[in-house]
Amino acid sequence: MPQMAPLYWLMLFFFFLLVLTLFIMMNYFIKPFEKKDYTMKKSIPTFKIWSL
Repeated sequence: MPQMAPLYWLMLFFFFLLVLTLFIMMNYFIKPFEKKDYTMKKSIPTFKIWSL
């Protein structure tokens, strides 16, 4: 119950705000790996050097 321990709920609220801001900042600043563009690469035919 919030009225029983207001300082406890205030600490939980600030912790929630801190985690939320960290989550948003990490999503904004950390980008995933760049995808390789295979259209610009020369198409080299793949073949096996060995055969059975």
